[in-house]
Amino acid sequence: MTPDTVVSGTQPLDRSMRVQQAASRAPLRVMFWVQHLLGTGHLERVRRIAEALADRGEIVHFVTGGVPIAGRMPRDVHIVQLPPIRVSDVSFNPLRDEFLQPIDEDFRRDRARRVLAAFEEANPSIVVFETFPFGRRSLRFELFPLLEHVARTTPRPRLIASVREILQLEEVAGRDAEAWELADRWFDGILVHGDAGFARLEETSPFAARSRVPIHYTGFVTAPDTAPPRVPRDEQDEIVVSAGGGGTGTHVLEAAIHARKLSKWRNLTWRVLVGPGVAESRYRELAAHAEPGLVVERNRPDFPALLARARVSVSQAGYNTVMDVLRSGAPAVMVPFAGRRETEQRMRTERLATLGAIDLLDERDLSPPALAAAVDRAAERDERSALAFDMDGASASAALIATYAPDR
Repeated sequence: MTPDTVVSGTQPLDRSMRVQQAASRAPLRVMFWVQHLLGTGHLERVRRIAEALADRGEIVHFVTGGVPIAGRMPRDVHIVQLPPIRVSDVSFNPLRDEFLQPIDEDFRRDRARRVLAAFEEANPSIVVFETFPFGRRSLRFELFPLLEHVARTTPRPRLIASVREILQLEEVAGRDAEAWELADRWFDGILVHGDAGFARLEETSPFAARSRVPIHYTGFVTAPDTAPPRVPRDEQDEIVVSAGGGGTGTHVLEAAIHARKLSKWRNLTWRVLVGPGVAESRYRELAAHAEPGLVVERNRPDFPALLARARVSVSQAGYNTVMDVLRSGAPAVMVPFAGRRETEQRMRTERLATLGAIDLLDERDLSPPALAAAVDRAAERDERSALAFDMDGASASAALIATYAPDR
């Protein structure tokens, strides 16, 4: 395969066909390493890919290093929970344990030992790294020992990097080159979970154009179930406000709470969804504003169904939220996260706004009046048709991973 390989339109097999297919051969053994720190988007995306592999009949070990989140772990796989690491703010420094205490060298050594033990237990022929080497620099204390151990293993497992369609632009000189040096040295393939017609990896990581590692565009990774059908306009009775699974978007939620009374659509129910990463004390502060017509609650598993009947979706622009909103067809106002010079969400929303898919409200301009005006504009827009992007990235990723098995 060439570095410009594009995979699109992969047809998923139903579960019974996958089981029959797997019965004719020995199952593939795959290990995932995934670390969510602030939000839950990386975990959610890789979870869906792991489940797609399990549906093919493969044996999957899912090594996760973030704080456990109920209902977010993949089904039908072997889960290895490492001592959790998290961060307290967008500086991502220092790394902290689940009690928000900075981790020390003993903690690092213990994690590194546990990762190696998980690898030995999994005995994989393929290891999939979430984001690394294009991020997760602070976790090298456990990743480098794993890479070195893999290199000494016979037969050597294949190594695959799993990244979203838009990477954070590096501010520190040399980091992009360093990441690709690691990719060229250690990795056998890179899965980019997006559509090449929307964004190409070299646009945010220029050294991609000269890498020796095959790059595969899998399509966007979305929920496997069919999105609920959009209800008729006269049944669209809610404004749905969300900020993903992390704790960085409460300013959007709060602005929406105060924007409601300024909007022409204040007669609709405004439903404000608070992610699991938001501290309970902050959640109670937001929930104290609840009143008739204004619901404040924790994130719900039926988010796609809520979007199907939403007159407008208000959100940040993390990968998974954007996928859910685009699949729903709901008019959308997106406020991309821009803390600490983040670029990923801004680039995603600018492209979507250019395509006419969403309305963009810059975080610097966020205020209740500005958000109310944006909601009013979006609510009056005609229903949009779905974008013609490949949205079956989980199944395509699983199929691609299987092609890297040494004996296939």
